[in-house]
Amino acid sequence: MTRIGRRLRGWTNGLLDLPQDVLEELPRITLIGNKELYIENHRGVLHFSSEQLRLALVKGSLEIAGEGLVIRNILGQELAVEGIVREIRYKGSEENS
Repeated sequence: MTRIGRRLRGWTNGLLDLPQDVLEELPRITLIGNKELYIENHRGVLHFSSEQLRLALVKGSLEIAGEGLVIRNILGQELAVEGIVREIRYKGSEENS
C-alpha cells in the first residue's frame, strides 16, 4: 500500500470510527461454547475434514481442530461450523513464509 493510501486509511479510521475487522479485512470469529463457530471475512476453504478445517484469510490462515466438524452454511465470506471445537489457531502471513 502506498504512503498516501495508508494516510487515507488512518484518516478514515479516526473519522468514521469503523471496526477493525471491516477496515483491515480481519476475520470475525464467534464461538458459542465449543459447539458452534461462525467465521466472517474468510477467503475460502483450504482443507476440510471432520477433525480439521483450514481457511484462507487476507493475511494468513485460520485452523480449527475438533471432532465431528460439519460445515452447516457457507454464504459468501461467512461460514458456520458445528461440532466439538478443540482449538482455533490464527497464522499470520509472516508465519506462513
